Amino acid sequence: MPELPEVETTRRGLIPWMRGATIADLIVRESRLRWPIASDLAARLRGQVVTDLTRRGKYLIVSLEQGALIIHLGMSGSLRIVGPGIRPGSSEPFDLVLAGESAMAVRMRDPRRFGALLFSEDPLRHPLIAPLGPEPLEPGFGGAYLRARSHGRRIAIRDLLLNGHIVAGIGNIYANEALFEAGIHPGRAAGRIGADRYEALAQAVIAVLSRAVEAGGTTLKDFAGSDGRPGYFQQQLRVYGREGRPCPRCTTPVARLLAGGRSSYYCPKCQR
Repeated sequence: MPELPEVETTRRGLIPWMRGATIADLIVRESRLRWPIASDLAARLRGQVVTDLTRRGKYLIVSLEQGALIIHLGMSGSLRIVGPGIRPGSSEPFDLVLAGESAMAVRMRDPRRFGALLFSEDPLRHPLIAPLGPEPLEPGFGGAYLRARSHGRRIAIRDLLLNGHIVAGIGNIYANEALFEAGIHPGRAAGRIGADRYEALAQAVIAVLSRAVEAGGTTLKDFAGSDGRPGYFQQQLRVYGREGRPCPRCTTPVARLLAGGRSSYYCPKCQR
């Protein structure tokens, strides 16, 4: 699933095209996404100017003169800029056509149809956005916050990081990488981690996410940025997907733990 770095990479790539642009049309080829695209959405959007493009967790928010679009990339989706005459594929459910002589469009690719295109009059109050925790790359996130939210909890620390109501945008790839950097076992109970280790974990989260954003995210299967290029952070992954390969610190083989339907990758020696 595209996580914070992939969504942020997409946002940065789309801003030069979308901010200040007028929406000419919305062409819907498949409305049956995770939530159906509203039948009147095209009429709502035509002629509206995009005033900003921001991100909240794993959601893109396209601010308009009236209301906003909330876009989610689903399990394997991406958005890219296409020119006129480029025929859509079978896994590309909609185009957001921008006005102008170039007639460029923002095209969604969503092979599994788990993405979303929703309209909201007040996106920050939308039920998908309002409950989200703080952004890990913005003020308000840190070791003291994580420790306070984990007090007395037996949930595994990896699963705490994946809870978007506690911290927004962290997915399994980056949770694994941050826990390795902080030397914390992914299965350790969140309530049994001390203040110093939580501070180290918060700094690891920030560092890993920042590096991933600069690298354009991680492409393991389908993700591509708005220019169609893959993300390159997968070349920097230290434990995720590296079961059996030597730990980059101590050469102990990386292990895999399956919990909650997701794999955790970790070093049995370096992480405790």
